Amino acid sequence: MASEDAEELTVTSEVHHFSKEDVIDGSEGAVLSRFDFVYPPYMTSCEDSKIMKAVVDADGDLQVTRKNTLHKKEGVVLIEQYLFLSKEREHQSATTLDLVGEQVWRGALFLADFILHHPEIFKNANILELASGVGLTSIVAGMLAKKVVITDVDRGDILTLIDRNVERNRELMKAEIFVKEIDFYDHATIDETYESLKDISVIMAADTIYHNQLTDQFFRTILRLMSEPPNKTMYVALEKRFVFTIEDMDTVAPCYDYFLDRIDWLRCQNLSTIDWTIEEVPIEFKQYFIYEKTRHLVLWKIAAELK
Repeated sequence: MASEDAEELTVTSEVHHFSKEDVIDGSEGAVLSRFDFVYPPYMTSCEDSKIMKAVVDADGDLQVTRKNTLHKKEGVVLIEQYLFLSKEREHQSATTLDLVGEQVWRGALFLADFILHHPEIFKNANILELASGVGLTSIVAGMLAKKVVITDVDRGDILTLIDRNVERNRELMKAEIFVKEIDFYDHATIDETYESLKDISVIMAADTIYHNQLTDQFFRTILRLMSEPPNKTMYVALEKRFVFTIEDMDTVAPCYDYFLDRIDWLRCQNLSTIDWTIEEVPIEFKQYFIYEKTRHLVLWKIAAELK
């Protein structure tokens, strides 16, 4: 959703209809949101889970039974007496176009669902997220992974905002967390982050496709990262955003069409050194977060096997 005042265009994510938000005192324009989700069954029965069980006493007050007093099959948290966990996140409720990463977008929640549904991919993995925004998806990955490197361009307050969100959710995560800069337009930032990246096997990104020039640089960054060992698999979540154009006299998704064009470009790169496997992923996985999971959400898998 976009609005325009006398000075500049701003955008607001659709997920605000589903999150609970409070204004942060002393921080103009910022809100603290809670994104509710349900733990998958495999996480409620793990002996090493950090989950706690919420119970109500005789007076109706909420009490919390700690992990060490629980049977492992009862490891689910009840918040506000619903079967959800609350995740707190600081982000902007509206931003200018160049700072859209300071909001949570639907693709981030969609990718977070995929992570929770596929522990066989993400458990104990070393993970890199590109264009992480406020860091929600990385924080969810941190519940399973061994290491998560959370990256974005160092613009505005984004990296320190990610740091604050990591600290707010530290108790949920078991992974070692690093917050670094990767700028799609400046691959020197990749060189500067090399020590944190050299054992990465899973890369992920959500809602990065909204401007063709940025999409070009995004794919050049993918090629750079996946051309180096070890073998890597990447998951890209995005939403097809439709507009009506006079030229086409139809409703089209031009940014997604360009994304598909760049997918075809990537398939042809470095074929002497890389075997590419690129495919759209079925999206019939369970929904754990509260948001509108529309049919326009898509997920792509890009795997590079080095020869």
